[in-house]
Amino acid sequence: MNQPHEYSFDPRSLRDALGTFATGVTVVTARGPGGQPVGVTVNSFAAVSLEPPLVLWSLGMQSPSRTVFETCSHYVVNVLAADQVELSQRFSQSQSDRFGGIALKVGAGGTPILPGCCAWFECRNEFRYPGGDHVILVGHVENLHREDKPPLIFHGGNYRFLP
Repeated sequence: MNQPHEYSFDPRSLRDALGTFATGVTVVTARGPGGQPVGVTVNSFAAVSLEPPLVLWSLGMQSPSRTVFETCSHYVVNVLAADQVELSQRFSQSQSDRFGGIALKVGAGGTPILPGCCAWFECRNEFRYPGGDHVILVGHVENLHREDKPPLIFHGGNYRFLP
């Protein structure tokens, strides 16, 4: 059993220090067991390997959509463009219909793809690992698309834009 550790910092200090690392903003989407679309804003997206093509992201253990993402066959990582702050906010908050009014494309396994993104990665749900208060999901990229658009950036608790 893991024993609690004492640290010289508190969780807020850790969060603030991690916030100095600028990240892109993504919305990861999937289909639930009843066919309902599910999505969540994520900034923990990273490349793992080019051969085979693997990417990872993490999701909080308390997320209501955790079971869907752990058990779905596929998901899509939608990399948001600079003009998609509203989408980031929509998928980061509790709403009954996060997908309302969005003209979705359909990817592998019926997974929703958001329009207007910088890029999207259709992934086969390959591996899941425990990671403290998160689960780490590794996806095998089966398809991708890229647009020449500036990305949405998150840094220091705020959205940022490239000059």
